[in-house]
Parts: sequence; C-alpha cells; structure tokens
Amino acid sequence: MIFNSIDFAIFLPIIFILYWFVTNKNLRIQNFLIVVASYIFYGWWDWRFLSLVIFSTVVDYLLGLSLEKQENTTKRKALLWTSILVNLGFLGVFKYYNFFIDNFTTAFTFFGGEIQGNTLNIILPVGISFYTFQTLSYTIDVYRKKLEPTRDFISFAAYVSFFPQLVAGPIERATNLLPQFNSSRSFDYSRAVDGLRQILWGLFKKVVIADNCAEYANQIFNNSAEYSGSTLVLGALFFTFQIYGDFSGYSDIAIGTARLFGFDLMRNFAYPYFSRDIAEFWRRWHISLSTWFRDYLYIPLGGSKGGLWLSIRNIFIIFLVSGFWHGANWTFIVWGGLNALYFLPLMLLGKNRNNLGIVAEGRALPSAKDVMNMVLTFSLTVLAWIFFRAENIGHALSYISEIFSSTLFVTPEIFPVRVLALIAVFMVIEWIGREDEYAIARIGVKWPRPTKWAFYYCLVGAIIILGDKKQAFIYFQF
Repeated sequence: MIFNSIDFAIFLPIIFILYWFVTNKNLRIQNFLIVVASYIFYGWWDWRFLSLVIFSTVVDYLLGLSLEKQENTTKRKALLWTSILVNLGFLGVFKYYNFFIDNFTTAFTFFGGEIQGNTLNIILPVGISFYTFQTLSYTIDVYRKKLEPTRDFISFAAYVSFFPQLVAGPIERATNLLPQFNSSRSFDYSRAVDGLRQILWGLFKKVVIADNCAEYANQIFNNSAEYSGSTLVLGALFFTFQIYGDFSGYSDIAIGTARLFGFDLMRNFAYPYFSRDIAEFWRRWHISLSTWFRDYLYIPLGGSKGGLWLSIRNIFIIFLVSGFWHGANWTFIVWGGLNALYFLPLMLLGKNRNNLGIVAEGRALPSAKDVMNMVLTFSLTVLAWIFFRAENIGHALSYISEIFSSTLFVTPEIFPVRVLALIAVFMVIEWIGREDEYAIARIGVKWPRPTKWAFYYCLVGAIIILGDKKQAFIYFQF
C-alpha cells in the first residue's frame, strides 16, 4: 500500500478510529492492532514477503532474550553474528545475489576463464533494506548492553513492522521507538493537527514536486543521447528535486502519520539543499541512515581516532557501503565514492564541522559567502546525482561529457516553465520554514483564519490538480 493511494486514504481513518476509540483502553490490544494493521499495509503489496518480516522479527526477538541470559563473551558474539548473518543474508540473496554473480562471471571471463553464472529471477521485497537495519540495530544495542531486551513480543513486532516507516524509513532505533510502544498513549489534538499538516506538506512534495519533475527527468535521462548539454543540465536538476521531494515527502508523511497515533519518529531530512558544504549536506540528508552507519560502522571501525590513513579508509568505507546499500549497481558505488572525495578535503583541513547551525538563522537572507557555498555544494550534489540516476557508468560518463560540451550554451530542447515555477515556489517555502522541523510547521499558523485556510486549500488544490503524474516512490526499490 502506498501513501498517495485511495487504498491508504481508506485504510488510515479506519485504523485511526479503531486505535483511539475501540482499543484505547488496553495498551497490549492497541499494539496488537498496530501489528495487524502493519501486516495488512505490507501484505497489500505482496503477502509472500510478509514471512520475511515475521521471520526477522522472531529471530531478533529470541536473540535479544538469549543475549540477556548469556554472559560468555564468545557465545554472545555468536548470537550477535547470527543476527547479522540472518539479516544481511536476506539482503545478500534478494538484493545482491545477481550483482555478485554477474561481476564474478565478468571478472573470470576477463582473465581468460570460462564460467557460466546462473542468475535468479528475484523480486526485491519492498523495504527489506530498512527493516533489516532496524532489527539489526536492536540486537547490536542489546549486545552492547545499551538496551534491555523486551519480553513483550507484540511490542517488538510493532516496533519492527510499524507501518508508517516500515517500507522506506526513517530507520528507527529501538532505543527511541520501542519504549514508546511500552507507554500508554493519549490522544493529543494539537499533535494530531501537526501530524496532518506534515502529511499535507509531504504529499505536496511527493505529488506536486517529485512526480512532476520525474516526468521530465525520465524523459531526458532515458533519451540523453538526443539532447544538448543545456537540456541535460535541466534533466539533472529535475532528478535532484525529484529524489528530494520523493524521499523527504515520504518521510514527512511517515512522521506525520506516526504522530497521529501518538508516536515520535526521528527526523530524516533537514533542508539539505541549503547546505554550505558536503559535510553539512550529509548531516541533513537521510539522517536516519547516515547516523546508523556512523554508530554501527564508522565508530566501530575507529572513526577519526586512528590516525590519518585509518580515518581516510573509514570515510571511504562508510560512503562506499552507503552507496552499495542503495542498490546492486556500480553507479551507486561510484556515487558513494564521489561523495567521499567531496568530503575528504573538509576532513583533512578540519573543516567538516564548520557549518553545524542553520544557514542565515534569524535572518531573512543569507550572506554572499553563504550563497556561494550553497551554490557550490548544490552543484557538486547535482553532479553526483547523475551517477545515482544513470543506467550504468557509461551512461553517466556520456551524460556528463555532453554537459561539458559546446551544446551547454544552446537553447534547451525542453523547458517546462510550469515545473520550474513550482520548484521556485517550493524552494521559497522551504527557505522560509528552514528553522522548523518541516517547512510549513509554522507558516500560516498565526495568520488570520481565512488566510491560513486559503493557504492550506492552495496546497490541497495543487495536489489534486497537479497530481496526475503518478510515479512510484524511488526508495521502494532500495
């Protein structure tokens, strides 16, 4: 089931009413309703893969209990590695099997050998990269004794499968979300309204910005050999806003939906396109994944405390793994490596934590220096997105080489004024709301009632009128 569907528009109010008006007297029944609703939500796509979610839930629940009873270090490590192998094993089979077989066969052939690799016709289960990381973090935290394992299977199953964030995050830590299932929850009107407002903004980002940009990004990327460099620049820009509107829009809808049920999910995006350097960008883009890799990979590898070469190695590992997490294609790995190269000078010069605050905080406009830094960071990000979107490395390189040719200065063959105007309006609203958790958290709240509702109706109208370009959520494929 997807958020911008009629199915979800019917599903959500039904679960909301059952949750607050039927099961609200008993916390365990309320959590059980969440589990059932989450399984329906996931099974709506394909019931067969629901068994993977349940299996992963049972395995990590039992391993958590076993870790609590076990004091022997060797046996505790064996339990931890069981969780790692099971969860990453799922990813390995469903997401990376064909990639490794293809590349192994190619490498063997390159050195003169003959080998026949058999690939499989595998369907990638939606959300597998998200819920496997979520369950992994639980077992790792229990192993590190940062978290007491839960004995309540219903609460744990609700934590793993919580439908607002099950298929595309945010990737929640058990230390944040699991305790919320163990506490009684009461309906808070103001929080619910805030949740609805964030859902509205998320739908606007997805349906109006991302889906309209996707139409032109797909057209230009799929036929890039036919277009001039200037048109290819526009294609890269459209994809840049498509992926941001698509993924951050999903996160806003997920966080807003969770708030309707009394839960707080972690923030996943913080206006990344206003970043003044690439380090700041990665503190603001897909925050739940970046911090996951920081806490469970980068720091255990030694972080930045093991000397220069170890620090450089760790930076490349975390960015390359992050790229590979996105998909079984060399384009994602190159995208990760390119971001590592962007990040490296900042780390070597000790400037990777220069921009920790909000740009132009308390002011209407940025300084000239901030503008230059934002434009440079944005340009580097757009260049990297070309690898992310391209079909293969050759496609990305030919796309970029055409951009840096004389055709960059000709009139673009495609110039959709309406979509460019939508992007401009969108970025203005994002700039105004950049000090809040999401752009319209406070915009209009204190306006006169007619003006405020006119603003909300404009957003709703745009979603209805401009929402005819239905595109799948990009991160469902990860």
